[in-house]
This record gives sequence, structure tokens and C-alpha cells, in this order.
Amino acid sequence: MIKPQGVLFMDKIVIEAVKRTEKPNKVRREGFIPAVINGPGTASMSVQFKTAELNKIFEKYGLRAKLWIKTDGKEKLGLIKEIQREPVGGKITHISIQLVTASQNIEQRLPIIFEGNDALKLKMLKLQVEKSETEVEGKAGFMPSSIVADVSQKKYGDNVTAADFKLPSQIKLIASNNEIYATVKGKNSKIAEETEETEKSALT
Repeated sequence: MIKPQGVLFMDKIVIEAVKRTEKPNKVRREGFIPAVINGPGTASMSVQFKTAELNKIFEKYGLRAKLWIKTDGKEKLGLIKEIQREPVGGKITHISIQLVTASQNIEQRLPIIFEGNDALKLKMLKLQVEKSETEVEGKAGFMPSSIVADVSQKKYGDNVTAADFKLPSQIKLIASNNEIYATVKGKNSKIAEETEETEKSALT
């Protein structure tokens, strides 16, 4: 499973796209992933990316990575709109990319990365995730690859809401700020309740 490493919206991810002239199956056998690029004022273009390079980007930044596509010596900003996979094994077989301008307002569904789970485990707690993605809007140039929520200081019964998200000020949530994305539960309910009571006693 691909786990992007937090909000990395300041990174500029450049990947070279080579114009594709061969059929998709041959391209895949040669170590490439076929793709199509679309954009306003741009004719649909069939390209290919090195499989190893693309997988490395997805491993670090997630499947919603914001890419700078390099073709013919020029770089253009692109967002991944669709990923096709093999039915067995899940290997990526094709991707579709939409070109945008940095100042263009867009909507994007982003994965939520819950950081601090190790701290919860030390308190005999666990995170019950209700929603692992959410939609945001804003200028494409500021769009992150994922959203980070720090849960390390959460206590038994606490919820994770928009207030816990780390986002650029230029990016806004589409969902309600009261939306609950996760809840802190106890691995062992009795132990969790005792831990909560101990923490309360220490504060009084």
C-alpha cells in the first residue's frame, strides 16, 4: 500500500514524458507506463513514463502527486485524474493527466495522513478512521499531495476534525469543518478508561 509522507506541497516533482508511438502492451514490456495528457488549448497527447521513476514518486508523494510534466524541454503542471490497474495484483497499467496552470482554481480529492499513531499506542489507544480522503479547493500551484493530521496528543474519545489538518492557507476544505474523520478508541476499553481517569487526576 502506498503511504505518502505527509504534506509535501513545496516540492517540485519533475518527470519526463516521452511521446508514445508503440502500442501499450509493448510499452509496458519495455519498462514504461502508457499515459495520456489533456489540457485546455492542448491536443490530447499519448506519452509514456518510466515505470520505476513513476512508482518511486507515488511511493513518496502518493497517487495524488502534483507533477511537472517535461516534454520537448518544457515543463507543464499536471494533476493525475485517473489510474488504471490490473484486476489481479493491482499493477498500474495506464494513467491520465490533466494539465492546469498554477493560478487555476481547482477541486481535488486528497488522502489524509494520520501522524502520531505510535504515541497513541503507548497510551493503549488506537485510531478508528472514518474517512481517509476529503475534497479541497484552491489554486493548483498551492495544491498539496496529501493532508496531514497530527493525532499524537489526542486522548480517549477525541475526534479528528478539520481543525487538526495542516494545509496551506490558499487551500480550503469543501466539507464542513465539523466533519469527523477519525476517533480515538481504546485497544482495551477498560484500560483506556483507566488511563483517561489517571490523566484527569494528574491535572487536578
